[in-house]
Amino acid sequence: MNYPPYLSGSASVSVIMLKVLLALVPGIIAYVWMFGPGVLIGLMLASITALASEALLLKLRNRPIAPFLMDGSALVTAWLLALALPPLAPWWLVVVGTLFAIVVAKQLYGGLGYNPFNPAMIGYAVLLISFPLLMTQWPAPLAIAGAKLSFIEHWHFIFGRALPDNIAIDAISSATPLDTIKTQLRLHHGMAEITAAPMFGTLGGKGSEIVVGAYLLGGLYLLQQRIISWHVPAAFLGSLALMAALFHGVDADHYAGAGLHLFSGAAMLCAFFIATDPVSGPTTPKGKLIFAAGIGVLTWAIRTWGGYPDGVAFAVLFKNICVPLIDAWTQPRVFGHPK
Repeated sequence: MNYPPYLSGSASVSVIMLKVLLALVPGIIAYVWMFGPGVLIGLMLASITALASEALLLKLRNRPIAPFLMDGSALVTAWLLALALPPLAPWWLVVVGTLFAIVVAKQLYGGLGYNPFNPAMIGYAVLLISFPLLMTQWPAPLAIAGAKLSFIEHWHFIFGRALPDNIAIDAISSATPLDTIKTQLRLHHGMAEITAAPMFGTLGGKGSEIVVGAYLLGGLYLLQQRIISWHVPAAFLGSLALMAALFHGVDADHYAGAGLHLFSGAAMLCAFFIATDPVSGPTTPKGKLIFAAGIGVLTWAIRTWGGYPDGVAFAVLFKNICVPLIDAWTQPRVFGHPK
């Protein structure tokens, strides 16, 4: 017989992080299938760098190394950053971004639970500002690429910038759908003409919409496992879609529709894996809605009028700054106390 109180034990940090990593696997598989195996090299580099740098900082801080490495938080940061970076970027770019994310954005603030900003997005933003040209070398979808590289050939390019003699960089790389939209709109082309290009699929970029769909499946798994709540994904995707739909409805020739915004870039990755970070996000349900809706609006604004094609990282970091204020404003009334 069971006796009250009927309380269930909360999952440990390591179990939560493991489930987050498992939820990313469908997206990784889809990425390799649609764009080639280069992303696996980035994941490997980021993982090794994250674990090594975290161990070094823990030793310098006289903290136990094994328990903190085993919690999986460093690997989650490494994977999110690697998936946000171009798989064709040189090896040192992944290492520098991961070092900044773990050492500066996480450990120098005190480690897991103390960082006010999302570490992966800090690492991404630093690289985007410091090395903008290298952050534009994205692989072309294999369905339309002029050439395909094997794992070994990807390895040689990432570590030595060397391609086979008969293959040029233009044959394996292309602009992202969001970057293409921004560039072509500045050249006064209409949305219908832009999205007729071979790189666009039914909802977003060809190939990338499959990857985004796989991230959505992983996110639904996290919801089913109650690792995350519905508030952040619903508010972020809803606000992003609403802004896109409103402006597309007013001027469909100059503003991308909701489908392109949701199924291109890092929208799904942000909705389920980045903005849901419990450390750098709000703690109250109402606060999560405000926080995520703000990220959605800012992401749309940066994509539409800003200098960067995506904008997720900067939107998340800006709203991270607002978290203490959001939490203070949205604390529920204590029972028995007046409003």
